[in-house]
Amino acid sequence: MPLLKAENSSCRATAACLATVALLTLAGCGGGGSSSGGSTDTTPNTPAPTTPPPSTAGTRITCDLPDFQAEMLAAVNARRRAGASCGTRGSFPAAADLTWNAQLTQAAAAHSDDMVSNNFFDHTGSNGSTLGTRATAAGYVWSSLGENIAAGQTSVAQVVDGWMKSDGHCANLMNAAFRDIGVACVAGTSSNAYRTYWTQDFGTPR
Repeated sequence: MPLLKAENSSCRATAACLATVALLTLAGCGGGGSSSGGSTDTTPNTPAPTTPPPSTAGTRITCDLPDFQAEMLAAVNARRRAGASCGTRGSFPAAADLTWNAQLTQAAAAHSDDMVSNNFFDHTGSNGSTLGTRATAAGYVWSSLGENIAAGQTSVAQVVDGWMKSDGHCANLMNAAFRDIGVACVAGTSSNAYRTYWTQDFGTPR
């Protein structure tokens, strides 16, 4: 059965966002959601040297799906333009379109690669990385971040539909504060629990 998880990190534009980055993790199976607590990300938001971002069309970080970037942007932005009810997270009015961001895509790809390589499904990386540290390592200078992950879905339409049916994922996708998006899908291997591992990162630049 496909899995979904959502995380949201936000901070005001303070020097290091110390003790102000609230992480909300929602876990669900088949589109449902339940809270599993929160934590605090205290990593300073200082860009690290970056490598060139990976390609996003018809490659291993798109699960070899054609027109991945265009289809994902179209699906997400169509939902944002329409507004949505996100269950316990409330109703969201129409929001501005997101822009594809190579640095967030790099962060998303690194996390999907990690989940495949180490056969796990969680927002915390195998080395303890968080959404905030991954985005910063990719060179994205941020004031707020959100992340949806999923596993097992075989198309952009399926994964976006699943996220929209789960309150926390829907709220991340509809958050009007976010301006940028980066998404990766990495195929699992015979030793993985799932056939695909998706990471969708949202951000607001500082």
